[in-house]
Amino acid sequence: MESSNLPQKRPTIKDIARESGYSKTAVSFAFNDPKRISEKARSHILATAERLGYIPDPMARNFSLRRHLSIGFLLPQIIHYSMRNPYTLQVIQGIGSVCQKYGYTLTIIPPLNDSITDAVRSAAVDGLITMGMQVGMDIVDVMKTRKLPFVTIDGTPSEDMPSVNITDELAAYQIMKLVLQKGHRNVVIVSLSEDAFDSDEFEASVPKRRKRGYERALKEYGMSLYDLDGKVNLMVSECTLEDGKHTGHLITILKEMPTCIITMSDIVAIGCILYLKEHGYRVPEDISVVGFDNISESELISPQLTTVDQPACDKGYLAAEALFRMINGEELGSTHMEIPFTIMERASLSTIKDTQ
Repeated sequence: MESSNLPQKRPTIKDIARESGYSKTAVSFAFNDPKRISEKARSHILATAERLGYIPDPMARNFSLRRHLSIGFLLPQIIHYSMRNPYTLQVIQGIGSVCQKYGYTLTIIPPLNDSITDAVRSAAVDGLITMGMQVGMDIVDVMKTRKLPFVTIDGTPSEDMPSVNITDELAAYQIMKLVLQKGHRNVVIVSLSEDAFDSDEFEASVPKRRKRGYERALKEYGMSLYDLDGKVNLMVSECTLEDGKHTGHLITILKEMPTCIITMSDIVAIGCILYLKEHGYRVPEDISVVGFDNISESELISPQLTTVDQPACDKGYLAAEALFRMINGEELGSTHMEIPFTIMERASLSTIKDTQ
């Protein structure tokens, strides 16, 4: 006696063809290219498929269309870090809204076996959006060999690489200039950590661009990132709340407490504020904190965070729209899309009256 729990055989195109009286080619057209058969034939085939409980195999359909109907978002770090950064999540939100508009799925692609290049070789997508990619990297050659269209966010502005950016160096210069104008002369700068795209041989990474902006402002006040007088300390942190709190701890045990913490990430700045407040420090009365991103949480923390507003969701949206134009063979226009930033001065930054 056969068990009723055994899975039944899945109906196939061959079954639909037999039951409907149409050829397998006609059945395929009904699902993938309905313009090539009559409406009467298509309606009959679809009704037969529904009666048999047939659901098209998406892989087979995509193969027939020669598309995966998915675009990939290539994470610059492992998921453990990337998905805990609200800035990255807002970029994904912008990309996802465009995917939904075009009827595509979004594939999140972390480094594979610690290799971004291996991840790109294996990605079943019609195009890629990356963060922080730069001209001259091996990954670019892989994408070109695969003939995969791609757009980078926060990458190298180049005619050879479509990109969406703000002017990071200028934004960093302006936020540091504001801090210095407020009288702060003993500061800690918390840089972004190196990601899978960063390398000493590339000078155009986001952290390097922002450091150049900070240095430019510091020099106007006779200071430098690279002085050894202890007035400018440079630290590095992953972009998570927990790492921000840990950074806050490291700052409190410095030989001399700074008057201001300048971070390249809002979530790190928020982590610092939470740690400082939990351990009896008043922000900004005892120490000021500024960030970079203007994530929604920057207005929810108390005090509200002084930061650089760079619209992450807009970055994702513009990058995805550009990618779909490339996928569809449309003219891209300008390969470099630069969007404006704004300095958001809020309560987390105080004025130091005695600047010495």
